[in-house]
Parts: sequence; structure tokens; C-alpha cells
Amino acid sequence: MHIRKNDTVVVISGKYKGRRGRVLEVYPKRDRILVEGVNMVKRHTRPSTRNQQGGIVEREAPIHISNVMAWCEAANRPSPIIMKRLEDGTRVRMYRVNGETLND
Repeated sequence: MHIRKNDTVVVISGKYKGRRGRVLEVYPKRDRILVEGVNMVKRHTRPSTRNQQGGIVEREAPIHISNVMAWCEAANRPSPIIMKRLEDGTRVRMYRVNGETLND
């Protein structure tokens, strides 16, 4: 998976198409990611020590990795991420649209 935690992504298909958000969690075995403010679902929760009142809580649910694309701020548009090997042998993630490296 080329998308990692704290990357900015844009949803390219589904109900939340066009919405941008930060990746909160990555689930590589299930090919899913959790994006801030995307795929909101309501959960009925019981009162507990963590949630004193309980009730209906709205939170994000994971979406499939194929439904998002990384957002390049420099190009101001979505771009696939590619892996390149530099001359010194290190691998870096780059945006395909302009070749800019991602800060890891």
C-alpha cells in the first residue's frame, strides 16, 4: 500500500466522491483505510468509563483503498503514488503528476 497514515487523500468514487481528508488509520490486510470526515456511520454505544453518557455516536468507518487517491498540494490535484529508487539505493514515494517526493 502506497498510502500511509497522515497522507491527504481525495475520494474518487462513492457517496463521498470529491471529499478530501487525512488518513487516520490504515488496514493493509483488509485493503481499507480510515479517512477523516468520510463514510460517517452512527453507532449505538452503551455508557462506559470512556463514554459516560452513551447514546448514538457518529464516527468514521473504513473505506476501500481503491476508492481514494493521494492529493498533491503542489499540483493541486489528485495523483497516484509511485515508488522510486534513488542513486544511493533508498526507496522514496513520489507523486506521478510532478515527481515530487512525499515527506515520510
